[in-house]
Amino acid sequence: MAAPPRARRLPDIVVEMSAEFAGTLILILFGVAVVAQAVAGSGLGEPQSLGGHDAIAWAWGLAVTLGVYVSARLSGGHINPAVTVALAVFKGFPWRKVIPFIFAQTLGAFIAALIVRWDYSEILDKFDPGHTTKTQFVFSTMPGNGSLPIHTWGAFRDQIIGTAILLFLVLTLTDLRNSPPLANMAPFIIGLIVVAIGMAFGSDAGYAINPARDFGPRLAQYITGYDNAWRDQYGHFYFWVPLVAPIIGGIVGAGLYILLIGRNIPEEGPGGTEPRPEYDVEE
Repeated sequence: MAAPPRARRLPDIVVEMSAEFAGTLILILFGVAVVAQAVAGSGLGEPQSLGGHDAIAWAWGLAVTLGVYVSARLSGGHINPAVTVALAVFKGFPWRKVIPFIFAQTLGAFIAALIVRWDYSEILDKFDPGHTTKTQFVFSTMPGNGSLPIHTWGAFRDQIIGTAILLFLVLTLTDLRNSPPLANMAPFIIGLIVVAIGMAFGSDAGYAINPARDFGPRLAQYITGYDNAWRDQYGHFYFWVPLVAPIIGGIVGAGLYILLIGRNIPEEGPGGTEPRPEYDVEE
């Protein structure tokens, strides 16, 4: 009896885009939902222990961990355009894949935000019937989280710094010449990095540190009733800040890692052994 025909393999770029879509979908499902619960749910009488800054920081970190685990095997687990661009600049990631990856990441973030918007629709509509800045930052970031005295350029500065820290440490963890954690632990440690950034650098601009994380949900909220989604609480166009600043910050952070650490590590691994293959997918 003849063996059944094997399924035809999809093109590599389609497989990788699917992984980036799925990983970013998971990231935003948990990340945006925890803010909806902490802001709107707690505001309507939900136990305060389920909300608050610490819950948001930890849930976002776990969301990153889970998103990277979902996508790492097939695409390298970027789930962030700032990571993709920085790897293209410094680590040989193919430039022809940058736009497809960013598209898949942004689409995953957009679909996930629509799901959260739908699931939390009654709570959000009750807590903020006018769909104002009171709940806008559930989905997208704002300077000073909508209430602190931070304006556009302060937020821009903050996003460069936060994303630079992220990429510096991501390269630290994934450079296999640098005694990194085992590959299956790297996503967990990266999640802890995001928790730390949220706890230390969350006030100025909501630590988007990821253009897809901000733009996809911002588009989703705009088409579901948030007419001022592209502006901040001062009425200024703000959507470009978490798009541009993280790309700059990612390049700065990755460059600083290579300058200060990466170029100084011997090509041989610890104890004279050859380093294992890079964690991130390259060609």
